[in-house]
Amino acid sequence: METRRKFLTKSLLTLGAATIGTQALFAAENNLAKGSKLRIQQNDIILFQGDSITDAGRKRDNLKPNDTAAFGHGYAMMAGATLLNTYADKNIQVYNRGISGNRVPDLIDRWDTDTLQLRPTILSILIGVNDFWRTIDRGAQNTPQQYKQQYQQLLDTTLKHLPQVKLIIGEPFGVKDVKHVTNVWYPDFLGYQQAAREIAKEYNATFLPYQSVFDKAATRGAGDYWTTDGVHTSLAGANLMAEAWLSLIK
Repeated sequence: METRRKFLTKSLLTLGAATIGTQALFAAENNLAKGSKLRIQQNDIILFQGDSITDAGRKRDNLKPNDTAAFGHGYAMMAGATLLNTYADKNIQVYNRGISGNRVPDLIDRWDTDTLQLRPTILSILIGVNDFWRTIDRGAQNTPQQYKQQYQQLLDTTLKHLPQVKLIIGEPFGVKDVKHVTNVWYPDFLGYQQAAREIAKEYNATFLPYQSVFDKAATRGAGDYWTTDGVHTSLAGANLMAEAWLSLIK
């Protein structure tokens, strides 16, 4: 579509300020993306969007940027805090607008107020687990193809209004055999993950392969060390996600 824009390919690799352990964790991802990292610019507006994993108990009536209460206790808070520390001279604004339970249609419904009006220069989206999960626990009707089409609609609208925005697409993930994430999820859930990968490629967005991040972390700790129920993160899991996100930035 005409509203789609070509962006510079971003890297998932060269890990900068991450710890040695995190460097080893992400080193194997260098076949997924090549090129330069996202560079933080003066006055950047960075927005984290998504569902409960991003929401993480934030105080939703606090709409301020750079405010602890507005961020909850998840990866967005940890990544945002590091950004604000590292780039103190850049006058950046960081927002969290994740809402628990959201699917792509929910993002579409609130996109103008919660995204477009903020005019982010870097937009990070993690959405998809509920688009699948509700088909299991609540009988919702959805398919990976519908998820992809709705996601495309969301991004086309975004690029129409914010043609220069830098996109980060997080892969929906599940840690198998931890509470909710059972064999019933497979193989259907894999289709949503594939759709997210295809969307990132189609829009030349930076793709963050969270499933691989958690799969590799399993060599260092059991699934219930990183997540409380297979989807929502523990303190360690939130930090794991934050470090993965920060590895995209220079």
